[in-house]
Amino acid sequence: MSTTSATLPARSRTPLPSILMALVAGLLVLAGLALVLVGVLNLDRPSSYLFIPAGLLMTGVGTVWGARSVRATTGASIGQQFLVANAVLVFLFFYLPILALVIFSFNAGEIPTVWEGFSLRWYASLLESEATVNAFRNTMIVTFISTIISTIIGTMVSLVMERYNFPLKLPFDAVLYMPIIVPDIVIALATLLFFNLIAFNIVQNLLGLQWGLGLTTIIIAHVAFNISFVATIVRARLVDMDPNLEQAARDLGANEWQVFRRVTMPILMPGIVSGALLAFTLSLDDFVITFFVSGPGSTTLPLLVYSQLKFGVEPDINALTSVMLLFSIGLVLLSQFLQRRA
Repeated sequence: MSTTSATLPARSRTPLPSILMALVAGLLVLAGLALVLVGVLNLDRPSSYLFIPAGLLMTGVGTVWGARSVRATTGASIGQQFLVANAVLVFLFFYLPILALVIFSFNAGEIPTVWEGFSLRWYASLLESEATVNAFRNTMIVTFISTIISTIIGTMVSLVMERYNFPLKLPFDAVLYMPIIVPDIVIALATLLFFNLIAFNIVQNLLGLQWGLGLTTIIIAHVAFNISFVATIVRARLVDMDPNLEQAARDLGANEWQVFRRVTMPILMPGIVSGALLAFTLSLDDFVITFFVSGPGSTTLPLLVYSQLKFGVEPDINALTSVMLLFSIGLVLLSQFLQRRA
């Protein structure tokens, strides 16, 4: 008589919850990093040389333990976990100092790095500072004028480069993208030499006028490098545009101006606005080129922040940079939103 043996299911193990294990592993990693930091800061003591390898060992063990715990919980591979962790660490590295700056801009104390309570006094002091108000006025003048000019020229350049063929188009196309890839210090030095060696002498010899560095030179320099960014964004929008729409408008009797105003312009408008916002942001935050081509009475907000930093960090600098940061982030987010909707 044969007996059928039934396989009993193995009793499931009940380890610690994976989430709790991951938290413990994270604490182990933090403790290891703390040991390494203590060892690095106390290299003059012989005992510190034991902290560094011990900290590295704890960090490695905690990392592997945490990765396995997360894998057991989520099913994500170790490679995927390290990619996510790398992205998180990069963002923390870039934005934690900015977050600390914004938080300490609301500090009530005189020392900008010691928290003494919440206050808006430093934001109010910005409105009472004549230097800050003048720098803000200069910044807005330069930014708005350079944005308008560079947007108009950049849009026309993108139309010419995309719709027409002409001699030396390829070299001109390469030169158009140079301000995007050339370092700012090179552009700044070249612009300064152009003004001092060529532009000022031509104006003096032909018109008999004395022209020096100031808001005008800053505006010209900003227009020069903003054209490339505007043209790139508008041209990308123009590539996706169906040329049959313009041809259909011509077949219906519209002239070139009517086609541009009623068909081309509305389609390109999201790209034009995005390019203008990007140009506005770049002009608002520019320091290197502005520093080279500025003159007396043409101090902008980035130059003001730099000049104040040379005499020590004051609490109102945190407030000023926070305002500039908020303004820049808002413009970038608006530009990205318009490009996505386009």
